[in-house]
Amino acid sequence: MANTDFEACETSIFEIMSRLAVEHEAINLGQGFPEGLEPPELIEAAIEALRHGPHQYPPMMGLPALRQAVAANALRFLGLEVDWEREVMVTSGATEALCDAFLGLLNPGDEVIVFEPVYDSYAPIIRRAGAIPVPVRLEPPHWGLPREKLMAAISSRTRALVINTPMNPIGKVFDADELRFLADCLLQHDLVAIADEVYEHLVFDGARHHSLLQMPDVRDRVVRIGSAGKTFSVTGWKVGYITAAPKLLAPIARAHQFVTFTTPPALQAAVAFGLRLPDAYFAGLRASLQMRRDQLGGGLSALGFDVQIAPATYFAVAGLDAFGARDDAAFCRRMTVEAGVAAIPLSAFYSGEAPHNFIRFCFAKTPATLEAALRRLKQWRDL
Repeated sequence: MANTDFEACETSIFEIMSRLAVEHEAINLGQGFPEGLEPPELIEAAIEALRHGPHQYPPMMGLPALRQAVAANALRFLGLEVDWEREVMVTSGATEALCDAFLGLLNPGDEVIVFEPVYDSYAPIIRRAGAIPVPVRLEPPHWGLPREKLMAAISSRTRALVINTPMNPIGKVFDADELRFLADCLLQHDLVAIADEVYEHLVFDGARHHSLLQMPDVRDRVVRIGSAGKTFSVTGWKVGYITAAPKLLAPIARAHQFVTFTTPPALQAAVAFGLRLPDAYFAGLRASLQMRRDQLGGGLSALGFDVQIAPATYFAVAGLDAFGARDDAAFCRRMTVEAGVAAIPLSAFYSGEAPHNFIRFCFAKTPATLEAALRRLKQWRDL
């Protein structure tokens, strides 16, 4: 019997590096585990919901209170009018939302544009849906949208493109001009966009997040995905949500009913509370993460890493040229074992040949953790 795509998949680089970090008691700046950022009032809301119930299956589409809060959040931060009853669904995390979208919207033989470096779950799920991921690479150091490459990659079989903005692993925020170009592609080639926007509230330096869903002429072609895990630093809760026009949400919902069906009601209730927190919470989260970004980035630069300032997300990309490294995966393993600090090789976010002189650090840690990691790296460098 031939192997399925999942049988052929290797263990995720995040799991590999996290296991190595545990084995060597390293500070894990690889996987996106936030520290010290969870809002206490959100935790209290979850506790209250657990105490009072209910504890049985909630509605498949999600608790009305959470779906209403998702719609209200889109209006508050994006100026988007959303029909919570017809255009919002709750999922067990954003990765499930991606899976539902791929299973619900793709047919065997369809092609899907993905931008590299790319979150590693996209391609396996696209392939299991019977479709074909088609990578289009963004190039350092500016990571601009490669318009000619994108147009060349679109064929008669292209059904969708996936846009991750802000973008893991490089922290790129697609600007208004790039989004307009993508919207025009959707119209010209009759495509849909799956917009992975889980880092929407983690944009720094006074910038704002913008979504393809805000563009009226493609409003019915965009599936927007959000994540409570990223917005509230509770990644273990696995609560995500989809906003899309009814004609797109309907087949996605049919996939959802057979994937997880529903999501723990107490966590949904707490996230509904969280999405209605005052603007000061969201501003404070951005300010705290920006401070941590600057702390880690400044420290890494002083040690010789070529750090690219991240406009958004949890992650900073650092070049290794000063270390003479030409194998980012080997460098990450050495750094974990010898320095006691774990990071992720950027090459893991590519298919085929990839650049091997960049690594990704997570700065969503306490200042004390970041300072300890920088001390370890300095000692290692000075050996």
